[in-house]
Amino acid sequence: MDRWIQDFLEQFGAIGVGVLMLVENILPPIPSEIVMPWAGYSVSQGDNPFWGVLVAGSLGSFAGAMFWYYLARWIGRQRLANWVAGHGAWLTITPEDLDRVDAWFDRWGAWAVFGCRMVPGLRTLISVPAGFSDMPPGKFSLYTAIGVTAWTALLAGVGWYLGENYADLAGPLGWISTLVMVVLIAWWLLRLAKQNAARREAS
Repeated sequence: MDRWIQDFLEQFGAIGVGVLMLVENILPPIPSEIVMPWAGYSVSQGDNPFWGVLVAGSLGSFAGAMFWYYLARWIGRQRLANWVAGHGAWLTITPEDLDRVDAWFDRWGAWAVFGCRMVPGLRTLISVPAGFSDMPPGKFSLYTAIGVTAWTALLAGVGWYLGENYADLAGPLGWISTLVMVVLIAWWLLRLAKQNAARREAS
């Protein structure tokens, strides 16, 4: 995937950065930890201006976050709760889990939106409870914009600073992003196995 991402960015430049950052916020397997350091490297080579990759990356991330936010608002908390009650077993989600997420988000709110923008996997997921909780669009947009801009600027800035050695950053960060996703999948599989075992014992 690393090679494909680099080829795509070499072909489309700053526009490609924006597209991949949009997709990254909808389909997490494309990691910003590879996209933005390469964008910074391209700045060091004179291929793109820093402001161009920063704006493109931030706008792409912002658009992806808004997609999930408005989708969650459209679905609504009650509609999701009804669906989970009848079909949520394969996702290992229960109505009680939704209540816990609501309580957690009510406690942390805007800070959760800001902080999770810098955590693989959670960058996408945090938009969903924000939408379900009817967090005001203006407030969500503000903290999301600050978070995505800070994250893209950090990754692009370090990639720019490292220049030819940007892979020294992109490689380890890419592995960290992959590890987080693997842990999330393993956690889901473990919950699914425990849930199925409990169901068999009950029957």
